[in-house]
This record gives sequence, C-alpha cells and structure tokens, in this order.
Amino acid sequence: MGVNSLMRQIADIGADPVRGGYSRPVYSAAELTLREWFIAEAHARGLDVETDRNGIIWAWWDTTPTQSDAAGSREQAVVTGSHLDSVPGGGAFDGPLGVASALAAVDELKAREAHGELQRRHALATTVFPEEEGSRFGVACLGSRLLTGAITPEKALNLKDPTGLTFGEVAAKNGLDPDRLGPDPQAMRRIGQFVELHVEQGRGINTPEHTDSHGVQPAVAVGNTILGHGRWRISVTGQGNHAGTTLMADRRDPMIAAAEIISVVRRLAKPWREARATIGRLVPIPGGTNVIASRVDLWLDVRHPEDAVTAQIVEEIHHQAQVLAASEGCRATMVEESYSGTVHFTPELTRTLEQAVRRRTPEAPTLPTGAGHDAGVLAAHVPSGMIYVRNPTGISHAPQEHVEDDDAELGVMALADALADLLED
Repeated sequence: MGVNSLMRQIADIGADPVRGGYSRPVYSAAELTLREWFIAEAHARGLDVETDRNGIIWAWWDTTPTQSDAAGSREQAVVTGSHLDSVPGGGAFDGPLGVASALAAVDELKAREAHGELQRRHALATTVFPEEEGSRFGVACLGSRLLTGAITPEKALNLKDPTGLTFGEVAAKNGLDPDRLGPDPQAMRRIGQFVELHVEQGRGINTPEHTDSHGVQPAVAVGNTILGHGRWRISVTGQGNHAGTTLMADRRDPMIAAAEIISVVRRLAKPWREARATIGRLVPIPGGTNVIASRVDLWLDVRHPEDAVTAQIVEEIHHQAQVLAASEGCRATMVEESYSGTVHFTPELTRTLEQAVRRRTPEAPTLPTGAGHDAGVLAAHVPSGMIYVRNPTGISHAPQEHVEDDDAELGVMALADALADLLED
C-alpha cells in the first residue's frame, strides 16, 4: 500500500474542530488510535511487533534464520520511524509521514527481496516514539530521552500535563510499569543505524537557491545538523485581586510584566541572525476574566546553531524578565525544562543517505534544521541521519503544513534506497 493511501487512512483521527489541523497528544484517544493503526499495519506486513518499557513501538522484519542463529539476529539492526503525536492544532504530516513512509518502504523492500534485488545482512525495525512533541508533558522527544538516559526516570515520572496528571500515572494507565521506565541498553544495542524521514519544517528546500530554471524544486533533502534548542518556563508572581475594586496604582499584576517579557524576547533575539526565540504558550493563574492573575507562566523556546549563543540569549532574557517583573512589583523565576545542544549527524551515514537520495534526485540538497527530532537524541549514541520531504508552504506546526502526493512517493523510494544500502552493508 502506498504512503498516500496510508496517510488517507488516518486523515480523520484527531482532527481538531476548534484549532483546525490535528491535536494528538501522547496517550490521548487520538494518539492511541494511531498506535493501534500502526500495529495493525505492521502485523499485516508480517512484522513482529513489541512495545518496550518506555512505550516505544518496534515492528521487526527479521533476517532469515541461519544454522548458527535459528531466530535471525536483531543486533545492529537498521531502524527507521518517527512519531504519531502532534502539537495542538498541528499539521497532518509532522510525524505520521515518517511512520507511513517507513511502512511503505517495507513494502518496497520486501518486493525487492522477493525479486532477488535485495540481499539483507541486517534486520529492519520500524519504530514509533511517544511524546516527540512534548505537547502534553512539556519535554520533547520524551520516549527517546528515556531510552537513551537523556532524562532521568524520576524527572519523567513527575512531569505533569495541563490537567495535573503525572507522566507516571498516565504511563501506568497505558500498560507501562513506572518502575521500569528509563535507560534501555539492550534496546540501544539493537540499533545499528537510525534513519528518520520527516516533512521539512521550513523553507530550506523551496528557496531560489534550490529551484531550477523551470521553477522546479527537489522533492527531498538530507539533514546534517539540528540547531541547539531548549525550553524554559518563566513564572511571574504577583498579587491576585479583584479586577473591579483594585485601582491601577494598587496592582501587582504579573500579566503586565509577562507582556513586557514577550516583547523583550523578540528584541533580544533579533540581533542574532540565526537565532529563534518564541513564547508560544502563556497560562494565567487562576485565569478568570474579572480576576487579576496571581501568577503567569510563560514557556520560552530558544534555538541557535552555537550553544554558547543560545545560553547567552537565555541569560539575557532571564535578567530582563527579573527587571521587568520587579518594575511591576512582581517576581520572575526561570526553570529549564529541556535542552539539547546542536547535533551534527554521523558524517558517514549522512554521505550514505546523500548517495542514495541523489540517485533519484541528483539536485537534493543537504540542510540544517531548527526543528528537534528523535534522531537528534539518538545521534549521541548511535549513527543517525534524516531525510526531509519538501513542504511547499514552508509552514509546519499548523494546518497549512503540506506535502504533495508525488513528493511523498519519491520520499518513500529515497528512504527505501537508503535502507537497502544499509541493510546490505
């Protein structure tokens, strides 16, 4: 079954009638339905499916058993996949395209093997990582961070969603043992190389630099770098009070300070050419229309290719937040929720992906990205790389995110070619 048919199967799951796009937070009804869909599709392909202790789904296409290994080896396997959760009101392709493309690539590779065109030396696993977006518990790539030890089980278990439920409680409700969450060396040893296909989340491909004289842009690209990025929570504390009885001069309103902080984030980041700084979420407490808030929480996202610059921007924002809060009779604190330094994907694997992708798309560029991915977390431990599929809108994390059907199909073939090279190596 082609990748576009697979994507159409899930087109109605988690559609958000209020925000538009899709809202599929981890372990929500929508995300659980998608996980069931993936498992069913994997079983339909004869893959052996297991869910590990961190909630990562693995669907195995094992090697042919030999006299010395009756089961076929899963050591040093080639692994591909992505995630199924989304940001609130996200696009259709961020995550699911990588999962559907992995399934479609399995179909292509099985056909090649049946025709004698593929001689595999390694097993292939297709994976689904949970909570890649961090939209429910605030830490991006939570599944891969737990797997690799990039986050401690204690911290992960105590993360809370907007309703106050802890990750430990939600994990237990969904069949995981909270006492077994955390680093999984055995699972890591099975990953020989990891390749993640993803919709491009920017305008790296569709630029004049990569457009030919006929206005045609390449359908795919290879990733080489992920910008350093992190999330911080700024809490501004003031004095809650009555909106109708408290004179303006008597107020210690954290919302005013929060508004000033949002403006200063833009001002401090703008001089740095490659910097990105965003306040994407703001929560006033208690949140009543006729109530002066007692506290306002803001979530800050900062990214830059140089980790030292990221740290400098964050420190400047922290200092200014304290000054601005004090000017309103309030107090500001900042807590780091997650951070990943700039990632450079494995050069040898990147070259292999470039060679495979350029057989069909000679003009395919190699690009950095400002978006985080599970591949970036795994890259510190195993050879990892990425393939991007063109997004003609250049918009992501929003309903306007898009991939053309022909580009999606070419992405599958590029992924299959790359996986074939790795499976035969």
